[in-house]
Amino acid sequence: MLGFLIVLAVVAVLVIVTLAKSVRVVQQQTVGIVERFGKYRTGLQPGLNLLTPFVDKVRYTIDMREQVVSFPPQGVITEDNLMVSIDSVIYFQVNDPVRATYEISNYIQAIEQLTMTTLRNIIGGMDLEQTLTSREEINEKLRYVLDEATGKWGIRVNRVELRSIDPPPSIQDSMEKQMRADRDKRAAILTAEGMRQSAVLSAEGQKQSAILTAQGDKESRILRAEAERQARILKAQGEAQAITTVFNAIHAGKPDQGLLAYQYLQMLPSIAQGDANKLWIVPSEIGDALKGLGSAVGQVAGIPQRAEGNWQAPELADDPATPEVEGRVQDTAVAEADNAVAEAIAEAQKAAVGRGQAGAASAPAPADNPEPPAADAEPPLER
Repeated sequence: MLGFLIVLAVVAVLVIVTLAKSVRVVQQQTVGIVERFGKYRTGLQPGLNLLTPFVDKVRYTIDMREQVVSFPPQGVITEDNLMVSIDSVIYFQVNDPVRATYEISNYIQAIEQLTMTTLRNIIGGMDLEQTLTSREEINEKLRYVLDEATGKWGIRVNRVELRSIDPPPSIQDSMEKQMRADRDKRAAILTAEGMRQSAVLSAEGQKQSAILTAQGDKESRILRAEAERQARILKAQGEAQAITTVFNAIHAGKPDQGLLAYQYLQMLPSIAQGDANKLWIVPSEIGDALKGLGSAVGQVAGIPQRAEGNWQAPELADDPATPEVEGRVQDTAVAEADNAVAEAIAEAQKAAVGRGQAGAASAPAPADNPEPPAADAEPPLER
């Protein structure tokens, strides 16, 4: 009984092992390489697969997805003998799992070595400046070489990227200084250009301002000269009209010797009040002089004894009056002027007689006494 149980257990274990060897599950985007007695038999597709137990064996499981492999920085010498450190990244995908398994033992290591040698060939034909500025060109050349080399391995290189290109520290320092100097140069050029533009604009503005100022000054002077000319013309016209008005008024009023005598007597106090008149002598014969003042003035050339002529009085807009009223007003004014002249002559005669009596001791009395001035006064002017 014990022996039967042992045999039964061995059979069960054998069945379990056989089932485990004959059933294989493959993940999506993965291919299993099956060998029978060391020889390639088939490739397992994703899903549940049955194998011949103890005969078929899954040797490799190949990932069919695109893979990314980054390689450590490698030192590469440029054409101008400068060592640069390049860090690259490769994007590839396995197209044929059978060739990727049997054509190359380790395709990742092979791609890494091929990448380094290809980089040395490409960078060796460029100087540092080209290396730093030609990344796209380097990537394209490197991808082309790698894709051509890995094609027989069942691998397709999709993309190659250079993550960093690091020149030596001394070169980096020199490059930074050069870049700083170049930036300073561009900044100085831009500053000078800005200052030049500012100066040009400022000069242009000053020019326009000076032109406008000169034009304004010119127009202002022209306007002031025109205004002054008009003012002088108007002033001259006003003076001419005033003279004409006064002249017409004098002739229209028909002045005679009585009016002139009255004006002369009115000017005597003003003559006596001058600062230079320290002494003013009134002769004792002032009576005779005043008596004959009218006749003496009447003898002046150009002044008639009585004014005659058809002179028109100036029109006064503020007091329009009829000719009769104007005649009466003029007669009254002439009468008042004659009376004032007579009174002034009388007062002057009395003053002269008083002063003459004070000094009559050495001077003889006049032969003819002056007649009363009122009797000799001229009658009012007839209109």
